[in-house]
Amino acid sequence: MPVLHINELSVPVSGILFDKDGTLLDLLATWGSWAELVLEGLGSQLTLMGSRPVTGADLAPVLGTTHDASGRITGYDPAGPLSMATAEESTGILAWQLYTAGLPWNEAVTRVNAISKEAMNELRRRRTAVPMPGVLPFLEQCAAVSLKLGVVTSDNLSTTREHLEWLGISGYFGAVITRDRVKYGKPAPEMAEKACRELELRPEDTVIIGDSNADMQLGRGAGLRLAVGISPDRRTDHLLDADIVVSGYHALRLTI
Repeated sequence: MPVLHINELSVPVSGILFDKDGTLLDLLATWGSWAELVLEGLGSQLTLMGSRPVTGADLAPVLGTTHDASGRITGYDPAGPLSMATAEESTGILAWQLYTAGLPWNEAVTRVNAISKEAMNELRRRRTAVPMPGVLPFLEQCAAVSLKLGVVTSDNLSTTREHLEWLGISGYFGAVITRDRVKYGKPAPEMAEKACRELELRPEDTVIIGDSNADMQLGRGAGLRLAVGISPDRRTDHLLDADIVVSGYHALRLTI
């Protein structure tokens, strides 16, 4: 069985499950671009409904984003909605802004869906996806030792497939478990349990790698061997249930 080395820790492993956003792909490059477009669209709607201009930067607390002086998104709260919310949850959060400004709920949802669809179409036009540093060499290591790999993400299946194809890594994964393929999303263990069944892995021989505490709780709930948190800025306060936290894939190594 291959051995995963993490700093001073060495763990026998047959398979690895990866979160997608913030773990396989740079969340800010993809969803940061989406959020900029959506918040600007939402701000335009609120400006039309109110008496003062509303910019995307004014709406930073809605998705947990940070902006520079020009309004460009430069960061996000790793425990916030941009990082952790499902598509349905994001729609609700955004629609609530229009509802509280006086728009009927059904109309608020309709307008948010239209704004989000336009933003997604723009992302597809740009094919905006950037791999996390070191992820491609690590996936090559996994393939070299014949590890079974899966993706467990709160995104939906069609978008997830697009992103994996844009990154050129879809062929590495034998299972892709998305929010629309299970009854209960993260942090419930169902995604990991389903991935292990599809990959024919024993949970106790499987590791999960993710960037949110929901990923860590998912792994623990499913009885996985190890929950590894990825935190490029070395913060650990949002990964309380991780067994170990690393700053990047350079800290991971595989041997036979």
